[in-house]
Amino acid sequence: MSLELTETVQGVVNGLSSDFSEDLIEVYNSCDHTYIRVEAENIKEILNYLKSKHHFIFLCDIIGTDRYTSDERFEVIYNIMNLRTQDRIFVKIRVEEEDPAVDSVTSVWKAAGWMEREVYDMYGVRFEGHPDLRRIYMPEDYEYYPLRKEFPLLGIPGSIELPNTTPDTE
Repeated sequence: MSLELTETVQGVVNGLSSDFSEDLIEVYNSCDHTYIRVEAENIKEILNYLKSKHHFIFLCDIIGTDRYTSDERFEVIYNIMNLRTQDRIFVKIRVEEEDPAVDSVTSVWKAAGWMEREVYDMYGVRFEGHPDLRRIYMPEDYEYYPLRKEFPLLGIPGSIELPNTTPDTE
């Protein structure tokens, strides 16, 4: 595995290798970015470690993906940045389709609240310990998750009331 990492990112990988060796699954580069996949069980501790020990203080985004596989179907990706060095890493975890849940990181970054709500609303991944986990785009009683791969491209007829698109003629 030949990786070209900056000194800061190499320090992160070395630190994770020694402090979280049981949780570190893989490290790879793609499109000039570093991806670190870890076990989901300790994501809050790992991200807190990266923030406090390696100065990755800026949470840019939390992204959900549907891998549409029978094993570890959903992926949650934390896009974090060290503002001193301008280094960016993506920390990835995977959760199962059956009862997809992971710990909330709102105690590490308050900004995670909105981002976790978006992932929950679109994919159905629950964030345990979130202070206000509710839908952000879809109605609260909506039964579906629109960014899951099995969701029909044209939506589910009758599942949500749509506005009238016929112009008023007066």
